[in-house]
Amino acid sequence: MKGLRTLLAASLTTLSLSAASVSAAQAPVHFADLNWESGSLITEVLRVIVEKGYDLPTDTLPGTTITLETALAKNDIQVIGEEWAGRSPVWVKAEAEGKVVGLGDTVKGATEGWWVPEYVVKGDPAKGIKPLAPDLKSVKDLARYKDVFKDPESPGKGRFLNSPIGWTSEVVNKQKLKAYGLDDSYVNFRSGSGAALDAEIASSIRRGKPVLFYYWSPTPLMGRYKLIQLEEPAFDAEAWKTLTDADNPNPKPTRSLASKLSIGVSAPFQKEYPQIAQFFEKVEFPIEPLNKALATMSEKHTAPREVAQAFLKEHPQVWKAWLTADVAQKVEASLK
Repeated sequence: MKGLRTLLAASLTTLSLSAASVSAAQAPVHFADLNWESGSLITEVLRVIVEKGYDLPTDTLPGTTITLETALAKNDIQVIGEEWAGRSPVWVKAEAEGKVVGLGDTVKGATEGWWVPEYVVKGDPAKGIKPLAPDLKSVKDLARYKDVFKDPESPGKGRFLNSPIGWTSEVVNKQKLKAYGLDDSYVNFRSGSGAALDAEIASSIRRGKPVLFYYWSPTPLMGRYKLIQLEEPAFDAEAWKTLTDADNPNPKPTRSLASKLSIGVSAPFQKEYPQIAQFFEKVEFPIEPLNKALATMSEKHTAPREVAQAFLKEHPQVWKAWLTADVAQKVEASLK
């Protein structure tokens, strides 16, 4: 009997070691390393939950929006934490072929467009700033205000601050400049990163200088300054296709496709981890606490992982609604 117990104990030890080896060898879930604030914060919130609640290792892989969507379609990465679904031809094609899926509606109220500081149109008497473009309401008005937004390197043109190269919105904005007849009067200026774009905008606003730029929400910058969004033509689906096609020589004017933020996953990932896909379907970040967390991350230069953990500690009522009780309990225990 004693020998049998010894044999059973040895077998259980072997099984335990085997399970540990399998766990150690578990391939990580590859998340896209998104280089804008809301994308990086949302990614880290999801990673913490996947790691602590579902006991799966994760990592991140960098790239441009287009290369990351291409990688998702090939299952080289499995998750894009903030996917502006339906915007790029790469995503649309992959989704039509059943290779990628957009899960949930993660941030309601998201928006994007072309903006100027309020003082450019209305002035700011407290700062001694007079209106420089008092009749500026629409993108149609920009041609006559190119001298207001003068490019320091091309004084005969205005400067439009576009997204960094590699973002889907960078292609769209470049095509919009053509579609609105502004490519001859404005320089299409691309910053090297989302942080560089932020710095350029913030520097101009602090100095009370005019600046014309593309931007989006959710972001801390949108809540920090008084801005005016310029009017654009009503949305037209056929015209939108010409804006997302970088090679289209004759783009048509239209405002951007209405924003819907989702979690992009590869089809194999959804099939292999249906319980995580169900969690992703339920993810929804209230805009106010999200913007507050983003402001903390931006102003204090705090690492996204640290801000994500703080968000999870401060807003359990938000994320517990996404999870089953057992998974939520494991995540909560990891935060103590």
